[in-house]
Amino acid sequence: MYGREITTLGGAWREFRGKHGPWVIAAGLAAVAAARVAAGGIGWPDAVAVAAMLVVYPFGEWAIHVYLLHARPFEIAGRRIDLMTARAHREHHEEPHRLGLINFSPGEALAILLLAVPLVPALTGAAIAAAGAGVPYGALLTALVTGYVLVGVYEWTHFLIHTAYRPRSSWYRAVWRNHRLHHFKNERYWHGITNNLSDRVLGTNPDQREVPRSRTARSLHAGG
Repeated sequence: MYGREITTLGGAWREFRGKHGPWVIAAGLAAVAAARVAAGGIGWPDAVAVAAMLVVYPFGEWAIHVYLLHARPFEIAGRRIDLMTARAHREHHEEPHRLGLINFSPGEALAILLLAVPLVPALTGAAIAAAGAGVPYGALLTALVTGYVLVGVYEWTHFLIHTAYRPRSSWYRAVWRNHRLHHFKNERYWHGITNNLSDRVLGTNPDQREVPRSRTARSLHAGG
């Protein structure tokens, strides 16, 4: 199915819930949320954990897009390595309207849930333990829950942007516009999906009138 065939939120949701990646994310979120409830003792450290993830997440989203999804093939010991995530993302840029190429595959979703999202809570817990303080395992689980929710928001937002549904809220208009510019104007800019904060802070949110149209926005770095 192609994005132009979906013009309403209801139609987008029906198509989205048929994808495998979002169900993997939902299952992971349910499991971690259940673990957090079982741990008990919710308090102010949880609020700090949520706030910390909300601050860190935009830059994690930016970094994954830039350094993982847009990674060029590289060589190790004479062997050419082309990351699966980068190959899949090139396909997405080649056919940005094809909805089957947008969401994470189950394997990619698991990698995000088990490797990328836990990185910040794990490093935080290690730092606290190294300082000799008691590790707030409950709050770290809350951070994990927050990260999983944000990944779910990412999946839905990215999918919706590639449909023919038009923005209504100012937030959605902003991310919709920037992601369209990323795909159809210049792939070197506008890397945020759910927010534009990271692009503004890191200098990748220029005035689109000052940015030349890239010849590789659809092919990325094909051939090099």
